[in-house]
Amino acid sequence: MRIAVIGAGLSGLLAARNLRRSGHEVVVLDKGSGVGGRMATRRIGEAVLDHGAQFFTVRSDAFASEVNEWLTEGVAREWCRGFVDVDGHPRYMGVGGMTSIAKYLARDTDTHLGITVTRIDFDDANRQWQIAAQSRDSRAVNLVADAMIVTAPLPQTITLLGPVAGELPADLRDIEYDPTLCLLVTLRQQVHVSESGALQSPDEFFSFICDNMRKGTSSAPSMTFHVEPTISATNYEQPDDTLHSMLFEQALTYLSPDDIIEAHLKKWRYATPRRTHTDSCWAHPHLPLVLAGDAFDGPRMEGAARSGIAAASVFS
Repeated sequence: MRIAVIGAGLSGLLAARNLRRSGHEVVVLDKGSGVGGRMATRRIGEAVLDHGAQFFTVRSDAFASEVNEWLTEGVAREWCRGFVDVDGHPRYMGVGGMTSIAKYLARDTDTHLGITVTRIDFDDANRQWQIAAQSRDSRAVNLVADAMIVTAPLPQTITLLGPVAGELPADLRDIEYDPTLCLLVTLRQQVHVSESGALQSPDEFFSFICDNMRKGTSSAPSMTFHVEPTISATNYEQPDDTLHSMLFEQALTYLSPDDIIEAHLKKWRYATPRRTHTDSCWAHPHLPLVLAGDAFDGPRMEGAARSGIAAASVFS
């Protein structure tokens, strides 16, 4: 079959890879400028900063098999076994940034970036999906596919599916997400926060602070600050300059203003599902449609990975 995968995050890329291995023709569409979704890495001058997912853990044999391949191929490595206190549980990272894992998975994938899907309709007469999209330069893009896997956040997925969305189970339609506000800072000199380079829930404002140089992502001093979910949600719609000032002021708890070169605001509207569906994916009972992503099987990277693998197995 010709199968379209919406979303080039971890779930979509693993689904696409497994579908190709099963002999299907696969096209991946994503509105971003790069693959990886929230496995995002940004370069600012000489600094390299992870600004979405910071690390991942392994709790299942299925995910361990994937991670062992990444370790062998040199696109992932162990970061630490505890950010402050050592607990013996490995935290892994992408080598040179989290996006390196996504780039590895996408290397043989027919991926189209900068494509915003606006509508998905099923053509009963031809038994095909009609996909309406728009490129970054406002050019109309229309595709057809025999089957669909959608890995976008569920609120976006529901908008895309139109009337078909009404056939989703209520517990899927009701899943909500916490946003995350983020500040990326480049520095003149490195700031020590911990031996690992990170602090998890260090105060009431930030949920995670990371020294990208100590982590091993960046050769130049830089830090990533994630704001905790409730504060992020309360302030998300404020003007960007207001948010930038608020995050910058809070970051000065850990930084000297004289050390700061640049500071950039990043906003993740659908950072973390507040709850997840217990199944690994959802397959429509009558249409060739599967929903997958981090709203299934747990909100961590591992859940997204297992969800993508499970979605591909529906068509294997």
